Amino acid sequence: MLSTVHRADVVIVGAGLAGLSAAHQLISAGVEVAVLEAAPVVGGRMATDRIDGFRLDRIGQVLSTSYPGLRRAPGLGELVLRHFAPGVLVHSRGRHQRLGEPGSARGALTAARALASSTSPWPAALDQARLAAMLGRTASMPLRRLMARPEVPAAEALHRRGLPARTVDGFLRPLLSALLCDPELATSSRCADLALRGFARGRLCVPAGGADALPRLLAAALPPGTVRTGVRVVSASTTSVTTEEHGSFGCRSLLLATGARAAAELLPGLRVPDFHPVTVLHHTAPVAPVARTAGSSLVLDGDRSGPVSHTAVLSEVDPSRAPAGRALISSTVLGTPPDELDRVVRAHLARLYGTSASGAAGWELLAVHHDPEAVPAMPAPHDLRRSVRLLAGLYVCGDHRDTSTVQGALHSGRRAARALLTDLGLPQRVDLREESVSAAAA
Repeated sequence: MLSTVHRADVVIVGAGLAGLSAAHQLISAGVEVAVLEAAPVVGGRMATDRIDGFRLDRIGQVLSTSYPGLRRAPGLGELVLRHFAPGVLVHSRGRHQRLGEPGSARGALTAARALASSTSPWPAALDQARLAAMLGRTASMPLRRLMARPEVPAAEALHRRGLPARTVDGFLRPLLSALLCDPELATSSRCADLALRGFARGRLCVPAGGADALPRLLAAALPPGTVRTGVRVVSASTTSVTTEEHGSFGCRSLLLATGARAAAELLPGLRVPDFHPVTVLHHTAPVAPVARTAGSSLVLDGDRSGPVSHTAVLSEVDPSRAPAGRALISSTVLGTPPDELDRVVRAHLARLYGTSASGAAGWELLAVHHDPEAVPAMPAPHDLRRSVRLLAGLYVCGDHRDTSTVQGALHSGRRAARALLTDLGLPQRVDLREESVSAAAA
């Protein structure tokens, strides 16, 4: 194997989850790898800023314990996941209602029936029976059968299944908005079904210490010197890459593991998908008022009465994210952010947390991060396994080639590595269990 400073068997451009996942797979097969990352740290969008003792994720992605990649990726054995309270807390018509007890089909049925109290603003018993049946079937349905359903926009599929508009809009739409970052539910119904299945079979969670814990652990488990940060690639081919300040790197194969747009800039002709813009706001306040209302719950707006899709007192979920005595309230706005963003969001959060507008006005804004290309869109029809092999020696991976999730990024990296090893004629170990369930945790 080649081992000079500026040469490797495989050069991977991008040290996000996909690139790091691919690097592990290749190195385990005896391939020498160099991972080049333009940023000063690994992780790509999975970045966490540290400000005055707070740990602030730039993209407020919610994970699920049902993601196979979180259990199987090398290096993630030390990953600690902090769970949200079971289900979600939906705010509608001035009230909060806890919905969803993920973990089993029986839990999904129980949660659906819990909506049917006589004083609830939620649908009546007949509607609950329909919702219970749908959730139960989705939670227990074999993956092959789930994927054989006709593929249409998610909103259309939900209404076709006999669910009334108030059930879809009051519960399923806010839930899927949080999971898919698509409030209009134009996402492929197959991707939505996978998201609902994952919700019913696992627990919503975040990494302890911040989202960047995932890429940091993956990178730390690679051989020293594999990942080189601060190296910006400006041109690429199957045999070499040219960097802005560090010369050229020779290789036998090239794997692009950047975002979709950066990959297309290096390889003109690659399709760039549409994206869902995401804005994350972080506020801090004294612990007591907001913690009493929400605890460690993920809070959704069932009325769609403001710009916030979902919010949480994240310091209650993961205490390491805020100094003692302070609450960290992290909120996600989907789509184009409104004018006077902070003022409008504060007014919305006051309603969601049941506090006074004047009280929310006193919260301190710690940070705002807007990413217009945060999540690749997955409209119907959506290819859940876009090709990662462009030609022998040239490969591409990332959540834009799979599903737009952490699981999709991890799995696409493994797919690209397997394609590359096949072309090199090298033996590899395939985890058949992962192949059979990888899509289930989209």
